[in-house]
Amino acid sequence: MEGGKLIVFSAPSGSGKTTIVRHLLEQPELNLAFSVSATSRPRRIREKHGEHYYFMSISEFKQHIKNEDFLEWEEVYRDNFYGTLKTEVERLWAEGKNVIFDIDVAGGLRIKKKFPEVTLAVFVKPPSVDELKIRLKKRSTESDEKINMRIAKASVELATAPQFDRIIKNYDLDIALKEAHQLVADFVGAKKPNSK
Repeated sequence: MEGGKLIVFSAPSGSGKTTIVRHLLEQPELNLAFSVSATSRPRRIREKHGEHYYFMSISEFKQHIKNEDFLEWEEVYRDNFYGTLKTEVERLWAEGKNVIFDIDVAGGLRIKKKFPEVTLAVFVKPPSVDELKIRLKKRSTESDEKINMRIAKASVELATAPQFDRIIKNYDLDIALKEAHQLVADFVGAKKPNSK
């Protein structure tokens, strides 16, 4: 497998990594394409197969593991698997794109380990665990039990931040977006818009 650069954004749920990744995808000079992850978790309302995730049953996911079809995969919660299909990255590289990931911490570090020369791994740090809880509750997509599971996991994930290439503190979204854009632009060698 070879192609463009890989840009990994990882963080605890509610840190703002998805907002940052969406913003970066809108910057044409970065030449980014989003790596759609596979998951065995149930589809939420308004989620589309192939756009938000590749949804599959637990048995399908396990078959892909057996076939070594994933670059990385993780059982994030019991029977909730997430992973990056090799074919997804190959497809985007074939289009001449740099690939951006919005994935969990363990998966992000695995990609960095597999492709150290072409990967920029960025950890998005929330202002505090309390702020995370507020953000997750505002989403209204999950039960209190699920939110508490995510908060418990966040403490463990925050401890991995030093293993990433860079840490962006998302205390002020505008500043975090600018910082992320600069980091990625420097990494992929992007010219600023309107510069010769």
